[in-house]
Amino acid sequence: MKTKTSGTAPGAGGPEFWTPADEVARQGTGETLRPSAFLAAPPKILLYSHDTFGLGNIRRTLLLSEELIAQYPGASILIVTGSPMIHAFRIPKGIDYIKLPCLYRVDVGRYAARFLVECTAEVKVTRSAILRESVLGFDPDLMIVDKSPAGVDGELLEALVTLRQQQRRTTLVLGVRDILDEPERTRRILRTNGSFETIDRFYDEVWIYGQQSIFDMVAEYAFPESVASKTKFCGYLKRPISKSSCNGGPPHILVTTGGGDDGSNIIEAYLAGLCGLPRSTTLRTTVVFGPQMLAARRTELLERFGYLADVTFLEFEPDLAKHYAESNVVVSQAGYNTVCELLSFSRRAILIPRAEPVCEQLIRARLLAARGYFDILEPQDLTPDVLISKVLTALQPGPFALVPPDLDGLLRVRERVRALLREKSLTRRCASSSGSADANA
Repeated sequence: MKTKTSGTAPGAGGPEFWTPADEVARQGTGETLRPSAFLAAPPKILLYSHDTFGLGNIRRTLLLSEELIAQYPGASILIVTGSPMIHAFRIPKGIDYIKLPCLYRVDVGRYAARFLVECTAEVKVTRSAILRESVLGFDPDLMIVDKSPAGVDGELLEALVTLRQQQRRTTLVLGVRDILDEPERTRRILRTNGSFETIDRFYDEVWIYGQQSIFDMVAEYAFPESVASKTKFCGYLKRPISKSSCNGGPPHILVTTGGGDDGSNIIEAYLAGLCGLPRSTTLRTTVVFGPQMLAARRTELLERFGYLADVTFLEFEPDLAKHYAESNVVVSQAGYNTVCELLSFSRRAILIPRAEPVCEQLIRARLLAARGYFDILEPQDLTPDVLISKVLTALQPGPFALVPPDLDGLLRVRERVRALLREKSLTRRCASSSGSADANA
């Protein structure tokens, strides 16, 4: 690999290639970095996010998209998503999206139409057709698929098969959060639904957005060697940090349950516990319901607790960063994105994980609590008194975890994208040179 030397303009005398070490070493120097200097044209990148429950998948996809457009300002990034909330997020220039009809997860491996309730079969056919045309029409250099290698109910397979049949040179990456579910059930599902075969046949790499020393997905889920050899642990995805604005007033508690599909019992328990505090204890609270909480349930909570002083209720907040920055303690579930945000802001938190239909959050919360990052309240132990007691305890000074988490996920994603695009560029040049040589022979 060729590395730019000081005083040489990128691209002078041939393409220059930046290493990750260059990027780190030159941060803060004011020198403009050109990680795309070796590319003949700005890259086209497609990200697919099926989004059948909550906001986790689309928020992760948007974070990756924003990181990539910052690295490659001239790139064209297309998101294909089933999220009903994609329109509510800020979409930077250079990124656009195609909205699929919505499905939702009924149970493990079972999905139904969210809004077109009598047309589940038709919705699935439509999603598959849109995916195929989007992938083939956009013809991306790189395609990053979130979590499901074949898509929901195999909706991505036709696009993948056609890519290979037409010998398109799209590089395919599967990106997976740190934990899927408990190992035994996950191993069984991965074996029976053909996921390993799909990865082996179509994908160039698998990125795990987690820390191998905390949860080794390759070992726990018994990846075959053909898949394990493609797998890279990236680390957790660090969120951009907002400057802390805790102003010395009463402690500020943030209560959030993600999209709001579930978790209203956590909000209810916290507010009921708040009602039981003596007048001498003052807490400021921000409650974020989530856009997918049922309107009737939100109304019920507001009718019961809307009178409380020093409590702010929000239906939806697309960017929770400022609220993390203002909070002393966070009460939340243990979804992947929430945990990454808490780790990024080094916030004390009480995690009440979802335990069904999958155990992903429960496993994550227990592992991180055991390492001293957060406190955990097992879902079966959730009561107003227990929760508010844990909040008050968390407000007291105490030690933080001795070993910091690996939050370099975005840096490693940048490294891998750059390496894959470079390899693709070199392959095309070799093919072009070979073609020219044959023509002149």
